[in-house]
Amino acid sequence: MALAEADTTALEAQLRRRMERLYPLCRSLTGDGVRQTLAILADDLPATHPLEVRRVPSGSHVFDWTVPPEWNARAAWIADATSGERLIDLADHTLHLVSYSVPFSGRLDRAELEPHLHSLPDRPDQIPYRTSYYARDWGFCLSQRQRDGLGRGPFDVVVDTTLTEGDEGGELVYGEVLLPGEDPDAGEVLISSHLCHPSLANDNLSGLSVAIELASRIGARRHRLSYRFVLAPGTIGSLTWLAEHPGVRPRHLLVLTGLGGGGPLVYKRTRRGGQAIDRAAEHVVGRRAGRIIDYSPYGYDERQYNALGFDLPAGRLTRTPHGEYPEYHTSADDLGFVHDDELVEAMTAIEEILEVLEGDATYRNLSPYGEPQLGKRGLYPKMGGRSADDAVMAMLWLMACSDGETSVLSIAERAGLPFGVLRKAADDLLGAGLLG
Repeated sequence: MALAEADTTALEAQLRRRMERLYPLCRSLTGDGVRQTLAILADDLPATHPLEVRRVPSGSHVFDWTVPPEWNARAAWIADATSGERLIDLADHTLHLVSYSVPFSGRLDRAELEPHLHSLPDRPDQIPYRTSYYARDWGFCLSQRQRDGLGRGPFDVVVDTTLTEGDEGGELVYGEVLLPGEDPDAGEVLISSHLCHPSLANDNLSGLSVAIELASRIGARRHRLSYRFVLAPGTIGSLTWLAEHPGVRPRHLLVLTGLGGGGPLVYKRTRRGGQAIDRAAEHVVGRRAGRIIDYSPYGYDERQYNALGFDLPAGRLTRTPHGEYPEYHTSADDLGFVHDDELVEAMTAIEEILEVLEGDATYRNLSPYGEPQLGKRGLYPKMGGRSADDAVMAMLWLMACSDGETSVLSIAERAGLPFGVLRKAADDLLGAGLLG
């Protein structure tokens, strides 16, 4: 699905602006940063299909998990006790504080401070991303150069955070957009992206920005399938959604994250494999020289949707997968690491995948005794003697293989042609009364 140059430029600018607004926010599993993120995303959707914010009290039981207290960070720093100079400050970068750090205030020497410091010796200029969601502790993340230059102390340390339980108003929030389709029996596509990381552009914001743009674009056009977008904190958020929607059985699921940062598109199959989302994604990603990888029970929220008890067919689309690029979960995953054209290509690929899900069907050749005369129906070029183009080959392949059992996608795969070309040809043949 090609975009005109002007449309591409506008789309790149829109995706970039959204990430720039989201990047500075201090996100975690819960808290003000998540609410602010959802508010910004909601601003980019029309009133006809709004983003609904769902709230679940802290302490709620979700399968084998418990929704944690709501966490908010007001300030955090390490200061030289003699000069008062702040050496490490949350105000300088949201990664400086270990997410879910408990409150602390005190004066420490270097030996006392060391167990609470996290850095990357092999990448001395990068700040790592660390969390302590389910273990009560506090800590600071800093570059190895900053750590080496701290000195011996003493240090004044302040971690001004709050952990609010459910009875005190703590909550987990997630966002949901539902776009009902024209055919209630056609099923639902669920598109999921996590929103719990602080200033990480690829592993968080790329998926969110593309997901909300897709919701806006799909909502503005006709669609046979229904679409549901779930924007939630990783693991606990998707599990909470699953617990709150026991009767919802999406027919196709796609998890989005890491859509920039270089490398080809990478599709991760569902646990069962061979599902409709697998075949559609493999067709599109394969034609874009991307990678197809098998399922493993490690990664993002696809592992929750695919869990045995839910058994939902969730694939995942990224570029270079998590852990395979040195910028992963570090301050180097910044806005400069994600390129606009990468996001546009990813979004175009997703729309092509959805085009397959929307348009795949099985037909029967109504003129099976030899090749029908396409020319008298205005479906064949007037000038003969030249090699058939893709449009003609698509019609010939459809007439050759439409036996009432073989789908358009199967024919596209066999013909080595894009699904969209076969879909257009099928519509032309239907209009001519040659398929039924």
